[in-house]
Amino acid sequence: MTGLTVLLPPSETKREGGDPERTLDLGALSFPELSDERAAVITAARSVSSEESTARTALKLGPRSIAERFRNLTLDTSPTMSAIERYTGVLYDPLDVASADDATRRWWAEHVVVQSAMFGPVGAGDPIPAYRLSHDARLGALKLARHWPGPSSAAIAQRRAGLVLDLRSEGYRALGPVDDAVTLRVVSVDGGGRRKALNHWNKTAKGRMVGLLGRTGADVRSMEDLLAWAAANGVAIERTSDGWDLVAESLEPRAG
Repeated sequence: MTGLTVLLPPSETKREGGDPERTLDLGALSFPELSDERAAVITAARSVSSEESTARTALKLGPRSIAERFRNLTLDTSPTMSAIERYTGVLYDPLDVASADDATRRWWAEHVVVQSAMFGPVGAGDPIPAYRLSHDARLGALKLARHWPGPSSAAIAQRRAGLVLDLRSEGYRALGPVDDAVTLRVVSVDGGGRRKALNHWNKTAKGRMVGLLGRTGADVRSMEDLLAWAAANGVAIERTSDGWDLVAESLEPRAG
């Protein structure tokens, strides 16, 4: 990875399907040095998913989602698609991956890393199957909060070269801490200049920004570069007393 590295959380919701001719190959994922850690999580997830009763508790599945346990039983044989396509929801839908050209997809593949509970950090272009596992899943003796942080942090640190922009949620940030990463607080600003931090919907603004970064082929290596890119593209990133604010309204689609 060169220049900017953008860290994203995964999504609970995932697109089905993929390429049936390309199944999961742990060695083909970014950060192949994590293959052993990935294999251990897959084994533990498969174990708790084998029975409905254990899956319900371990994976926090309700009546409508209980069938998702079967995803974990077929990881080795399921079709794959790139991580940036696999994930859906309020962060990933604004990327509009389906309309992205090859240059945009290459930018995402080079600069975007997703912190998966199942696979650890993966590149946006890495082929992964659908699965069900969140950062707070209970996998018996294997504790995700102890299993991932050291190896994930070391892998990211070894590959980074420049600014790390950490857009992960707190639970996924804990699975691979990057001490000197820049985080953004997403805020809404009303007509009187009053700011309110956004919760769930902050993901939409983050998705729109990552989509714009890719579509503009942003050449960002430092915070100064990111601020210059933001100013040139009408994105408001502002310094505060305790960090950086991203103004959600500056990323709303413009008429026409």
